[in-house]
Amino acid sequence: MSLRQFISSRKILRSYILIRENIKDGWRDIASVFGLREDVFEDKRHIELSKPVTAILIGAGHRGNIYADYARLHPDELQITAVVDINNKKRSLIQKQFLLSDENVFTEWKDVFVKPKFADAVIIATPDHLHTGPCIAALEAGYDVLLEKPIAQTEKECRLILKKAQQTSRIVGVCHVLRYSPYFRELKEIIDAGVIGDIISIQHMEPIEQIHMSHSYVRGKWKNSKTATPIVLAKSSHDTDILRWLVNSNVKDVHCFGNLKWFTNKNAPKGSTDRCTDGCAVESSCAYSALQIYLRDKKRLYVFDMPGNKNDWDDFIIEQLKTTDYGRCVYKMDNDQPDHLTVNMLFENGVTAAFSMEAHVSYEGRRTRIMGSKGDIIGDMEKFILTDFKTRKQLSWQMKTDTHGGGDHRLVKDWVQAVAQQDKSLLSSSIEVSVESHLVALAAEKSRLNRTIEEIKLNDTTVAVTV
Repeated sequence: MSLRQFISSRKILRSYILIRENIKDGWRDIASVFGLREDVFEDKRHIELSKPVTAILIGAGHRGNIYADYARLHPDELQITAVVDINNKKRSLIQKQFLLSDENVFTEWKDVFVKPKFADAVIIATPDHLHTGPCIAALEAGYDVLLEKPIAQTEKECRLILKKAQQTSRIVGVCHVLRYSPYFRELKEIIDAGVIGDIISIQHMEPIEQIHMSHSYVRGKWKNSKTATPIVLAKSSHDTDILRWLVNSNVKDVHCFGNLKWFTNKNAPKGSTDRCTDGCAVESSCAYSALQIYLRDKKRLYVFDMPGNKNDWDDFIIEQLKTTDYGRCVYKMDNDQPDHLTVNMLFENGVTAAFSMEAHVSYEGRRTRIMGSKGDIIGDMEKFILTDFKTRKQLSWQMKTDTHGGGDHRLVKDWVQAVAQQDKSLLSSSIEVSVESHLVALAAEKSRLNRTIEEIKLNDTTVAVTV
């Protein structure tokens, strides 16, 4: 019997809350009191594989390497058999790590699909604008797919991939990794068990953290929504997805406010220069000094192809700061992504959700407040406190995780099982259930720009999709 079934059938959690004023155990500890097995990530449908799933890695950057790491740790489940990347160093690293032959190392993704099918699946971790092309080609060639979010940059492309997956009967897993984090899994268990009654409303915040914002959305490749992807889709489709998942109802209407308030030329300090390396008079006191972030603190260096010899790092970093956007002043960029926004959502079951994306904070890790008819929950990705309205007693859960809540490899595990068994129901985040979060994010951006309330139409026949 699962813990959720046990809670639902016997209402045992409320009795347990009465035992102590404050409970500060993990679910495994709570379950052990009653002789239960902690089972949030257990899926009895998983099987021992007779052979590993073989996959082609398209995109060997930061995210691609995270997914490839699963193959390194679990070679009996997943095997990387080919790699595609335009960057020679990243491509060669994967080739060396997985002992790939030269014939299975590619510079262009299109070259993969010239050959007859030679793997079970494809992992797509390319830049956002290069999701649709390789995904459609992979599906047409008979591959299953693990697709980094966002699915695509436009509603039309999202619907196109969904339609192609349905036509070809292939599996497409979308990397909505928060569904696989312990924090959100536990919240889902509690909500589905009815422990806090019916959900009335949710307040949810994504604090990007100010250095992360400056790195990725002011200086980085997502700095401009016109050349990249709107931040509410690129960053916060995780959140529109997790809210839809927790509420378990379709979104009906969306409304959004937000703008770029701080990272603009008018806020550039007196004495600042175009680059932090140009003798900026305020560099030493600036919170966004590229010299401080990349050179002195050695943070977020994964965007550079760092030399193997660490003795060469400083000179190399300085050269990167002199020649790339990562060395430019944050107040003198061609960025347009909002640094704060609020999205209001009305679900078909009457639940409301207010989501905020905030850049000007010193911390990361989502913050969640869930209001139910019998209790409420306050959490921050690593812990939450549940309060019962009638007894006023509290239950606390806590676990240290990374910013994705430890969900990356758990998602890959489910995807591997889904491909091996040819059963997409083993995935929490298949293409069929993931598209809605993207429609919500795109509607939020449309609302922000046009100051409108946008209706979500899951089966919108007015969007022309040609496969």
